[in-house]
Amino acid sequence: QVQLVESGGGLVQAGGSLRLSCAASGTIFSLNAMGWYRQSPGNQRELVASITSGGGTNYADSVKGRFTISRNNAKNTVYLQMNSLKPEDTAVYYCHADYLATILRNLELWGQGTLVTVSS
Repeated sequence: QVQLVESGGGLVQAGGSLRLSCAASGTIFSLNAMGWYRQSPGNQRELVASITSGGGTNYADSVKGRFTISRNNAKNTVYLQMNSLKPEDTAVYYCHADYLATILRNLELWGQGTLVTVSS
């Protein structure tokens, strides 16, 4: 019963902040890269930010300087701190994880999404 549970979405005014959380539960040997994707109506899903098991990060150009991805390996949790939010950030945000179910079994997992709405 491995799953990703997302939380933290909501409604915020432009310029405000939100923190998204994504916790992995179940039998997991180790978490590898984790990331946040988003999808808004009429658009394709896009990568927002990713973080490796060692802490290396990558961001979409549209969120650099505003968003910060981090992880707490002890809690199998990844976070996305979103500051200076813009209406263009409005989307459903999905957590993604690459993980080792066993030392030889590499799998991927998606969260169910959390809605972020930024009003102008």
